[in-house]
Amino acid sequence: MTLSATALAGAAIGAALGVASALLVVSAVTERLRALDRSETAGERAALERKLLALRWIVVGVEALVFAILGYWVGSWLFE
Repeated sequence: MTLSATALAGAAIGAALGVASALLVVSAVTERLRALDRSETAGERAALERKLLALRWIVVGVEALVFAILGYWVGSWLFE
């Protein structure tokens, strides 16, 4: 495995696209889940918010990683 400038640039662009994509998806999903929420107490609402925050971090992390790997692969494949 070689670390070329084009592959690393592809990875950076891929990671940025992954974060942007994830934030769009997570925003839509969390908005819908909040609309469906039937929490009756403040504790239940706080638990939902903790779970939504965990969901946001997991999705953003996974998408950024996957898109960075794809960007690295595309950058090394197209420009080398």
